[in-house]
Amino acid sequence: MANDRIPTVALGGGGPEVGVQGLGCMGMSFAYGPADADASRATLERALELGVTLYDTADVYGAGENERFLSPFFTAHRDEVVVATKFALSIPPDDPARRIIRNDAPYVRQAVEASLRRLDLDVIDLFYMHRRDVNVPIEETVGTMAELVREGKVKHLGLSEVTADELRAAHAVHSIAAVQSEWSLFSRDVEARVVPAARELGVAFVPYSPLGRGFLAGSFADAARDLTADDFRRRMPRYSGENAAANAGLLEPVRAVAEAHDASPGQIALAWIHRQAAVHGLPVVPIPGTRRPTRVEENTAATRITLTEEELALLEPLADKVAGNRYTDMAFTSAGRE
Repeated sequence: MANDRIPTVALGGGGPEVGVQGLGCMGMSFAYGPADADASRATLERALELGVTLYDTADVYGAGENERFLSPFFTAHRDEVVVATKFALSIPPDDPARRIIRNDAPYVRQAVEASLRRLDLDVIDLFYMHRRDVNVPIEETVGTMAELVREGKVKHLGLSEVTADELRAAHAVHSIAAVQSEWSLFSRDVEARVVPAARELGVAFVPYSPLGRGFLAGSFADAARDLTADDFRRRMPRYSGENAAANAGLLEPVRAVAEAHDASPGQIALAWIHRQAAVHGLPVVPIPGTRRPTRVEENTAATRITLTEEELALLEPLADKVAGNRYTDMAFTSAGRE
């Protein structure tokens, strides 16, 4: 139905108009255990019907397999979707716990050509630097990305997991449309410096994992116990053992607010992140991931929930009480450099 469609917002720096909620596509072929391809395809179609137009992937997701999987959907709906993909990060197949980060100019060019081939597109709408290689000046990396814009291979530029100073340095080279980092009821470190810098520069913020990898939505209670052996959430400190048990106790206020709205806890978590656009004065387009049409319906319905000041106050203390880091190695994130 038309009134189920979500509103739109413009990304920063003359960026495209997109649905106010995007879709993280990683789990359709990577990281979160077995996926049903048919269900994932149905999810993509249903999301588009509901006004979701920003679709997020990366070359590292399944070593390119996620881009290949999404390609038929993107080409079938090319004029309706905004395709976002990322470069800079790779995972050796023989050592899945290891991360290799490259930002050098030759690699940037190699990566964009490979993504264009896998996606079967002539141009990428939003091209992100996935992670920061501190051995390469960010001006060099973004300078190369800017060349890709001038060459017509990329329309808009984005950055993921950068500090406020890195964002400013990058934006001085070329307009940045969006900055991406984890931001949720459980992860709020970006509010100290990166979010204010994005507001100052007119850059949109694209929160990934706004549902705390599914923990805030109640998808699992203990990763080590509830998830398959190939699910990488089992390696995230806050979702297993004593940390998971402690963090589960923090969900009671989320459930209480959800009950008051006849909503799910996940919808409250998403309503909270959508509220941050008004709180911080910048476009905020979260990209919750899902592989089920019913879940994308639930997620987009959260855009129609308005939290009261009393409810926001009830949720405010949660992040400071979370046990465990987002990753085992926080140097992998902007928080390790801020």
